[in-house]
Amino acid sequence: MVDQEVELIEHLSELRKRIITTLCAFLFILIFSFVFVQDIYQWLSREWEGKLTILGPSDILWIYFMIAGVIALTFTIPISAYQIWKFVQPALTVQERKVTLAYIPALFILFLLGISFGYFLVFPVVLTFLTALSAEHFETMFTAEKYFSFMFNLTVPFGLLFEIPLITMFLTTLGVIDPYKLVKYRKIAYFLLIVLSVLITPPDFISDILVIIPLLLLFELSVTLSRIVYKRKSKST
Repeated sequence: MVDQEVELIEHLSELRKRIITTLCAFLFILIFSFVFVQDIYQWLSREWEGKLTILGPSDILWIYFMIAGVIALTFTIPISAYQIWKFVQPALTVQERKVTLAYIPALFILFLLGISFGYFLVFPVVLTFLTALSAEHFETMFTAEKYFSFMFNLTVPFGLLFEIPLITMFLTTLGVIDPYKLVKYRKIAYFLLIVLSVLITPPDFISDILVIIPLLLLFELSVTLSRIVYKRKSKST
């Protein structure tokens, strides 16, 4: 009983260490991002002609903090993934350690690809649709806070969704899921992905298709990758 309590305390201490390291990395990147935040602001707002509006002196600080926060989140992902890997490392075999460690760079790359997809493809289409919808009856004027909140709410989720194939491979490696379960629940997954796509896009067919097709392809890619990992794992055992 005493040994179990000591082991639990050691695990909690190790977890605390990993969380603190991740938070420190996030804060460091957040502070460092403020050095370039004005240039990043100019680049991100280039899609909108003219200047965006602010309603108070503190708004600009909040906007810069939002931009720096997304940057910090992006570059903290590989650090947090490595800290998680270090925490679970003792429970993994030597082969599992090598395989799962290789996922960390891919995790970062896929997140960047997801954000890029949302920003360069989905965001311009949705923004154009919404501004065209209001052009005949309203004078369009965006505040900087609303503009960037809308942008990040639309793009950051894609960064997370693009992680699905890698997370699937990781869980397959650990034996949590397998390709047969994914195929079994394919219809439910399709339904949920379609509902998600409709919820995050405006009510027009083109925007829905721009989001639905990539998400369904990501699911099918996840099934394929899970099948490959599962077969390799079966052969090794």
